[in-house]
Amino acid sequence: MPALARFRRFFAILLLGFASGLPLALTGQAMQAWLTVDGVDLVTIGFLGLVGLPYTFKFLWAPLMDRFEPPWLGRRRGWLLLSQLALGGVLFAMSGLSPHANPALFALAAVGVAFLSASQDVVVDAYRTDVLPDRSEHGLGASIHVFGYRVAMIVSGGIALIWADQWDWPSVYRVMAALMVGVAVIVALGAPRIDGPAQPAGQQQAGQREVAGFLAMLAGVAVGCLGVSLLAEASGLAQTLPPNAWRLLVLFSQIGVAAPLAWACARGGRLAVLCWIAAHGFAAFWLLAQGYGWAQVLLPLLGLLLLSTPWIARQARFETLNASLVSYFSLPGAGAFLLLIVLYKLGDAFAGSLTTPFLIKGMGFTQAEVGIANKIIGIWLTIFGAFLGGLLMLRLKLYRALLVFGLLQLISNAGFYVLASLGKGAWGSVLVQPFDWTFVALKEAASLDWLLLTVIAGENISGGMGTVAFVGLLMALCNSRFTATHYALLSAFSAVGRIYVSPLAGVLSEQLGWPGFFLLSIGIATPGVLMVWFMRPSILALIQPSNSTPESGK
Repeated sequence: MPALARFRRFFAILLLGFASGLPLALTGQAMQAWLTVDGVDLVTIGFLGLVGLPYTFKFLWAPLMDRFEPPWLGRRRGWLLLSQLALGGVLFAMSGLSPHANPALFALAAVGVAFLSASQDVVVDAYRTDVLPDRSEHGLGASIHVFGYRVAMIVSGGIALIWADQWDWPSVYRVMAALMVGVAVIVALGAPRIDGPAQPAGQQQAGQREVAGFLAMLAGVAVGCLGVSLLAEASGLAQTLPPNAWRLLVLFSQIGVAAPLAWACARGGRLAVLCWIAAHGFAAFWLLAQGYGWAQVLLPLLGLLLLSTPWIARQARFETLNASLVSYFSLPGAGAFLLLIVLYKLGDAFAGSLTTPFLIKGMGFTQAEVGIANKIIGIWLTIFGAFLGGLLMLRLKLYRALLVFGLLQLISNAGFYVLASLGKGAWGSVLVQPFDWTFVALKEAASLDWLLLTVIAGENISGGMGTVAFVGLLMALCNSRFTATHYALLSAFSAVGRIYVSPLAGVLSEQLGWPGFFLLSIGIATPGVLMVWFMRPSILALIQPSNSTPESGK
């Protein structure tokens, strides 16, 4: 029986790793391929990369998912079932939309997928920790999770492109929706149940404060974003700046204002009440501007919500979030570490943000060629790179691994510059014969470019090695009291580059051309490596027990 229980735990972790990896490409590289073949321009594709914003803010609602649980399925499994079923439903809805004909609805559906996927990731990370109470099993559990995650990336990011050549993208997304629903059913029936601890006295009152604080924080976000938009329109700069520069200015101004305002509102007080009232005022104004029909239905609901202002004033305090953030920022060099987390993978994220449009539209490769080389072969090489990086880290330790693997990531970006400069076929090609593996088939022979394969190999192996060192850094920065929220916060910052560079990348690729774009990516990768060098004492201090000698670096 112990062996069976152990198998169930690790099988659940494998399945949840697959569930975590599947949606990522469906709002990333696979979606970019769909947008490209549907005729969407590069700038719009770049801006649609912002649909992944929920990945950068998941730490904001992670405490609520930790505190509250849906009934009947035990700790974690209720949230898993809800998020996975909802993912299946939204993916199915997304399959019925045309990105060219309905860009706004398509983007909204993609944001929904990203939000549900980020929420699922929060629960999956916590479940993996809870279901493996023996710390000696954590390493094996993490490896199994990463394997399931990468297999899912092969399916949604590689095999999906081959399927799209044979069917169409809506059909592919319907298959992915069915896979998510299937995973949800298996997890609900087969994953080991985890029962949460009994609620202590006063827990219900504390829970009300958390919810009120979260709602006040959302009001701060709404007021910050809408306030910046109104001021921007009133400034008249929209008529003097280029359209793309204007969109970027408004976007980053909204983030710069909304983020500190939201945190201040989460702490409660008068500002939270003022933002709560102002958010309702903005919403009422918008509804009235849309027409009487909408206002007639929704304005009374807004009025009822506004009656909760005294409750917000009395209760609002998002204590779990505040305590975890205070705990993290008490760490020496906390701000510098956050900057390092953003910069370390920034060059890699910048180069990879438009890889699929570059290969299909810029270089003229078919979807099948990109699916085989960049997604299937590439992801297996990433797994190899992660395995190699893990072995090397045993000898190099954290600081030297971050430095060496960061340099390799920087150098790998030069490969895309060479490919963009020399073009398709510069080193010849190898012919891949047709195959039929039941679940995926290649109807016609496809030629794989040797230069493309070389570039993909370098980029994915170095990326896998860099990811191992990077995850080691995130784990070292987590406080055991707030592991879930700290890891959600740090991993959210790690997604900043991947999400926020997309709009800028789309604009720059058109302005600079592909060779200039990838040359710039090398420059963008440089500060992250330099910061590792300058932060050497702080990084060494992270991994040193108080009774041991600091890592010498020899």
